[in-house]
Amino acid sequence: MSPVLSVFCAVALLLFLMVLSPRWMGFRAQRPQDYAGKGPAMDPRKHLSGPILCEGVIYGPTGRVTSRFVAEMEGTWHGNKGVLKERFQYDTGTIQNREWRLSLGNDGTLKAEADDLVGHGTGTVEGPSVQMLYKLRLPAEAGGHVLNVTDWMYLCENGTIMNRSQFTKFGIKVAELVATMRPMPV
Repeated sequence: MSPVLSVFCAVALLLFLMVLSPRWMGFRAQRPQDYAGKGPAMDPRKHLSGPILCEGVIYGPTGRVTSRFVAEMEGTWHGNKGVLKERFQYDTGTIQNREWRLSLGNDGTLKAEADDLVGHGTGTVEGPSVQMLYKLRLPAEAGGHVLNVTDWMYLCENGTIMNRSQFTKFGIKVAELVATMRPMPV
């Protein structure tokens, strides 16, 4: 095999492993139906309601923690329509306020809107999980980039929600968020 062909094959394999394989293996390969009947049923109207404490970390593209945060959230629902207000305080002292506007379909579908989304997010509630897919526009001070987000929430038996989100640009993971969400201690 010629050196040029060897290099081409190596580059093609590397691209496959970096870009294409996550679509069939790993975090992005999971589907809502994988969680049907596998634990306590997640009901966003119940589990994303009232005061919620959230704590988490954000990992950068190298896998190192780039930011830590604590957030106070407040969820209110009127039938199948809900609002989740969030107030994040980052380790830098920066405060960020966000608001999700949610619509839950009778078939377990979820539609989400927020001021920093491009269009709206779509999701599915299945068993103890919620999957959300959306495009997020970063603030101008963070470059204003639009990232594709795959967001999963998993309900634990004690009522805590584990949240894991991956952020990609051109199919390459650029950040990951891991957080817990639980009712605010009284």
